[in-house]
Amino acid sequence: MSVKGMVIVLAVIFCATIAQGFPMFKGGRCLCIGPGVKAVKVANIEKVSVIYPSNNCDKIEVIIILKTHKGQRCLNPRSKQANIIIKKAERMNFLKYKNI
Repeated sequence: MSVKGMVIVLAVIFCATIAQGFPMFKGGRCLCIGPGVKAVKVANIEKVSVIYPSNNCDKIEVIIILKTHKGQRCLNPRSKQANIIIKKAERMNFLKYKNI
């Protein structure tokens, strides 16, 4: 391989490593688009995921997975139901790590 070819390969590798550190989207990649619903019928809830702010998304997301394959809903993290769910999740995590 010639010196010119080696320089081009090293330049491409260098640019690729620098570009890897920059976020591609300024707003992040949040799973919930928009504010979300205010409440979900408790009987329809199968699973709850609370996703805290991270490098990907700068807001709290509460994702509700519904029973019988009805899909998932994003719950507005400022709603009363979401606050109850977040507090319950934090309490469960505290108790889980307290016993270790």
